[in-house]
Amino acid sequence: MAAISNDWKEKLMPEYKKEYYSELYNFIKNEYATKIIYPPAEDIFNAMHYTPLKNVKVVILGQDPYHEPNQAHGLSFSVLPGNPAPPSLENIYKELKDDCGCFIPNNGYLKKWADQGVLLLNTVLTVRAHQANTHAGHGWEQFTDAIIKIINEEKRPIVFMLWGSPAQKKSVLLNNPEHMILKAPHPSPLSAYRGFFGCKHFSRANEFLISKGLNPIDWQIENI
Repeated sequence: MAAISNDWKEKLMPEYKKEYYSELYNFIKNEYATKIIYPPAEDIFNAMHYTPLKNVKVVILGQDPYHEPNQAHGLSFSVLPGNPAPPSLENIYKELKDDCGCFIPNNGYLKKWADQGVLLLNTVLTVRAHQANTHAGHGWEQFTDAIIKIINEEKRPIVFMLWGSPAQKKSVLLNNPEHMILKAPHPSPLSAYRGFFGCKHFSRANEFLISKGLNPIDWQIENI
């Protein structure tokens, strides 16, 4: 696992000393040695690498990485260039088009968002090939809870987008009145029609940021 070296490092240091993290580290090390695991080990912490804590404006919380080849690269909902947008991301793009007038791009690479301060975090950061959610319950949830608690303590306005019930359960960690918490069903084809479509989270996030004197997010992903 590539070490986190920016301003997340000091904040997360206490986690590395805890028993659960030692067990998680040994489990993940063995999984990469014996099975096909996504994302590549050097990409596990890309959400934090690309979006330092001081830059975080928006948090979008996913579940676990995509589990097919050449998709996952450490950012929730994002896939590497050259891969079509998966169904959940297609629905995110549809909502963006209706909400903000963004055209639907020909790729699912969301690093542009990360570079602007959108932390694209999954609650579980690794997965076995072809087997969704196989690394749940091994300690990642505690680690990402710690990340959310760290962000919650920031004394500046941050938007949290919690899509689906697993993400919404994290709202108990969020008690800072500076922040905005947005909840909606997951953008999966199984649930998007229950209220993700029409939630207008992207425009609402930008309105909030602007009201606090911050630059809005340019949500448009360009064609490659």
